[in-house]
Amino acid sequence: MRRSTDVTRVALVVPLQGPAGIFGPSCEAVAATAVRAVNDAGVLGREVAVEVVDGGAAPERVGAAVGRLVGEGRVEAVTGWHISAVRHAVAPVTAGRVPYVYTSLYEGGEARPGVFCSGETPARQIAPALRWLRDVCGVRRWFVVGDDYVWPRVSVAVTREFARALDLQLTGTAYVPLGTADYGDVVERVARSDAQGVLLYLVGQDAVAFNRAFAAHGLQDDLVRFTPLMEENMLLASGAEATRNLFVCAAYFRSLATPSALAFGGAYVGHHGPDAPPLNNAAESCYEGLLALAALARRAGSLDVARMAAVADGVGWDGPRGPVAFTGNHLRQRVHLAVADGYDFDVLAEL
Repeated sequence: MRRSTDVTRVALVVPLQGPAGIFGPSCEAVAATAVRAVNDAGVLGREVAVEVVDGGAAPERVGAAVGRLVGEGRVEAVTGWHISAVRHAVAPVTAGRVPYVYTSLYEGGEARPGVFCSGETPARQIAPALRWLRDVCGVRRWFVVGDDYVWPRVSVAVTREFARALDLQLTGTAYVPLGTADYGDVVERVARSDAQGVLLYLVGQDAVAFNRAFAAHGLQDDLVRFTPLMEENMLLASGAEATRNLFVCAAYFRSLATPSALAFGGAYVGHHGPDAPPLNNAAESCYEGLLALAALARRAGSLDVARMAAVADGVGWDGPRGPVAFTGNHLRQRVHLAVADGYDFDVLAEL
């Protein structure tokens, strides 16, 4: 490992509270493993260290916290998994000052200079999965349930376009505040509709509460559920009986049996032990975020935002998600469809 008195400090913005706090410990643990991997080679001759920022706080508070770290020169880059409302608060305070790798799946369309998006977008997740579920499972009528903020609302607008192209129907839509625990009325609406499936744009614990209510109403055997955001902590919290006929698409699953994914899992368990927080897509995205910063800095020869943006196109690596590379400021990557199987996921297809 390279040793230097200089350390590149990176703000790691991950949720430690709120609906997404359910996978915050996994994000921190994976980031620690990523730091070890990156520091095997070093970044521009320096080691990397992370400073955790609670991305589960109110977006304006997260933006202010990151702004202070950047303004005081305490961090030279920002990365991590957090919701889009937080991204909109963070991007203005990093703009032109430090690179920002946003690792979460999101609604697409981010084009601000210096923001590099390494997560999945609807065109690669939602459209091909809806086509697969139409062709294989015969699901053509969908009821959509989402949290009431930018990711679900913009994603639903895009989903309407996909539905028209695929000859599908959206038979109903329900939005709930972040942190909703009671889904009785929403589940009743779903039950009264003629939907064959429910498309979920719910975050963390919100999806857990919905799944439990859905199963308590006895709908899990009659209706398919599909979501781009369901990871192993959420699966465990929902319970096996509440996740039958639940399909998920993502670029990474703990059960993904590719050489790079298996090597990553082995390194993670070797680092933290068998009782470490569960591996999952959100946490693994933090690994990709630090790999992205290292690769971009290596190509640019510095952490200068403009230079990194100028050379980003084509920068890639082979990691837990397999071969990935940037096209502009977005990462190209494989996306897989899986179905919940007890307390893990059975990967069915590459989309």
